Amino acid sequence: MNPDIEDWARRALERWPNVPHLYGWLRLDRRGRWLIRGELITRPQIIETIAANYTVDARGCWYFQNGPQRGYVALDAAPLILFAPDSGDALSTHLGKPAGAVARAALDEGGGLWLVTARGSGWLTDRDLDWALDRLATADGSTVEEAMAAALAQASGTATALRLRLDGVAVVVERVDEAEVAAEFGFVREPTASTP
Repeated sequence: MNPDIEDWARRALERWPNVPHLYGWLRLDRRGRWLIRGELITRPQIIETIAANYTVDARGCWYFQNGPQRGYVALDAAPLILFAPDSGDALSTHLGKPAGAVARAALDEGGGLWLVTARGSGWLTDRDLDWALDRLATADGSTVEEAMAAALAQASGTATALRLRLDGVAVVVERVDEAEVAAEFGFVREPTASTP
């Protein structure tokens, strides 16, 4: 039983364990907004319930445990959308929770920043890229601008000269094509019943 879901959902799942899973209804966009069948969910109570019961299965498929039913979530970017703080280094998630320590960082071909945090894999929203740029350093003596240009030209799957400095720790920034991020970071963007 997953500890990331609320007690009411856990009790409902124990009572009705064989409710079929739901695929293709829920989506998380790149702004951290939930959509149901393409329509934006705006009701705060529903958003809070989804956020409190959003977790991952052993396949890397993220879902919302809605009582006894699992609603799998299609991801426009990553399972977590990350936001920079007004000050400091502590990232938060679209769930309104701290992301925790960053263990891995990758730059895609478009300059997007992907992070593995204590809470899970995430994408730093593009409006917070200036915050990330302020925390980049280089390992080879080049300027950040030079290292960024070189990193964007590198092949996917290689380490760059860039380091992301957060809370006194420097994390090597890898270069990973966006099409490969899900496999590299261990999540499924479009879960289906047949996803292995």
